[in-house]
Amino acid sequence: MSTGRKGAVERGRTGPESGLPSDRQARAVRLGPRSVAALLLVTAVGVVAFGWPFLAPPGSQLSAHSQDAPWLFAGLLVLLVAVVTATISESGLGPKAVAMVGVLAATGAALRPIGAGTAGLEPMFFLMVLSGRVLGPGFGFVLGSVTMFASALLTGGVGPWLPFQMLAMGWFTTGAGLLPGPDRLRGRGEVLMLAAYGFVAAFAYGTVMNMAGWPFMGGLASGISFAQDAPVATNLARFVAYCLATSMGWDLGRATVTVVLTVVLGPAVLRALRRATRRAAFETAVTFRAPDR
Repeated sequence: MSTGRKGAVERGRTGPESGLPSDRQARAVRLGPRSVAALLLVTAVGVVAFGWPFLAPPGSQLSAHSQDAPWLFAGLLVLLVAVVTATISESGLGPKAVAMVGVLAATGAALRPIGAGTAGLEPMFFLMVLSGRVLGPGFGFVLGSVTMFASALLTGGVGPWLPFQMLAMGWFTTGAGLLPGPDRLRGRGEVLMLAAYGFVAAFAYGTVMNMAGWPFMGGLASGISFAQDAPVATNLARFVAYCLATSMGWDLGRATVTVVLTVVLGPAVLRALRRATRRAAFETAVTFRAPDR
């Protein structure tokens, strides 16, 4: 054993001899069966909440009461996100991980207003990508949801759209934690993979959020507005036209900023997150012993 490695083990930082998770194994949350089931339940409800215009048949009762849908889904999604958070906490989201969530969520919430209202310049997305990558999908879902909630409180953006934003950001951050090679891929290859994911996921986030509001934009031009009695194919074409006409520039700005910040700042931020996760040793129980006499 080299002197550097021996010193690290003696200080309890990492390594199999110390019983602490190494850089390759560090995860704040290990998803158990209940957590996976809860996440799948929230995802299923989220798919219905976002995609009901394409899932409900024309003339259905759901379409007839479309104006009530945001409030119904908002209340339901808030409850389900709370259930998922509680379930993940039972899986090992201890005090140290909660502190990490608080720090990263506060940082993300502070980054969001920097570019708010300016062509989609939203630097918080790159932090969510890197955090989800290092800390795993379970931590990522909690972090994404909490960050969006905290930023809404900070910017005064609380409304019926907030649960949709929380769920979409949770998916966004979870996806980064599900990318391949979490233990082996490092260096430029990892940064480029995260940049590519951030670019695609930024467009996906914008598209999903468009689905949350598009059915209720009654004053739009007839060619891009939602038609309750139209078939799915027609509404899908209208939705694509709506995205191209209203949000393509915004999504492109978000995606570009995410890629640039990931490439420029990604290596340093990844090292810092991995160092903090390793030293925090989330998976190691806190124990106390009597002082030596």
